[in-house]
Amino acid sequence: MVQIQAFFAQIGALFVNLFDRPDWRNIVDIGILAVLIYSIIKLVMHTRANSLFKGIIFILVLSWLAEALQISAVSWLLQQVINTGVLVLVIVFQPELRRALDQIGRSKWTRQMFSSQKKQSSGRTEQHVAEIVRALNNMSRKKIGALIVFERSTGLGDVIESGTVVDAEISDPLIENIFEPNTPLHDGAMVIRDERIVAAACILQLSEDYTISRELGTRHRAAIGITEATDAVSLIVSEETGIISMARDGKLTRYLDVKSLTILLTELFAPKARKSTSWVSTVSERLSSMSSKSSSSRGKEETHEE
Repeated sequence: MVQIQAFFAQIGALFVNLFDRPDWRNIVDIGILAVLIYSIIKLVMHTRANSLFKGIIFILVLSWLAEALQISAVSWLLQQVINTGVLVLVIVFQPELRRALDQIGRSKWTRQMFSSQKKQSSGRTEQHVAEIVRALNNMSRKKIGALIVFERSTGLGDVIESGTVVDAEISDPLIENIFEPNTPLHDGAMVIRDERIVAAACILQLSEDYTISRELGTRHRAAIGITEATDAVSLIVSEETGIISMARDGKLTRYLDVKSLTILLTELFAPKARKSTSWVSTVSERLSSMSSKSSSSRGKEETHEE
């Protein structure tokens, strides 16, 4: 309880300093705190952590009441729970914390700072897009279930290792043959990296979002699950209805047609999205050029002195 009282005392002192002796540091501090609180609330909303978060608030309020009413036994018990609260929070909110850190790593600024230069387009993007669209439409018409995952900035090495390595060029017959029922590789996900089919029959973790419609089966839940944990994009063909859907950032979009699929795949394979160099690489290149220029200038000065 002492820690809680000290925490609220520090918050009170912060607001006193903000209004009595305003400083730009206090405003920045409040702004950062507001962003963190908003991010935490946004993170736990519509997840199982929402109920756990409410339970934690209830325990804090109950502990304050027990201390105020001087109920010793209950206060001591709740104090022991609160003292180990940080460790409990890390264990209970492990999936949410992992998702939050992954989102930070996939943010625009982080990618610009640390991402290295991507490989260039294969030069056959239009053909590969047409092959995938044709395969999806054929499987949709035949009601053959399919799940294709497109790797982006987040590596899917662990997912690829769970399946069978293919490492083949994208083609309509190959995609349809892999997902043909009663074949060795039809059950699982296909992973495409850098416009190549890297692996098939890969195992994906299912989404734990309880708001997903019960009409959607395991294939759709797996497609949503991989996009919740990474920045990958998944395309799904329903075995029951033949509907083509897309999972992205944990959200599912259904009833895709040829035009929308072409636009989506062209965006995924677009060369302009792969040519951005990182901020760190840019700084390194500039420093290298500056050092080379200084070295050449010193060499010229030494030659002139001789």
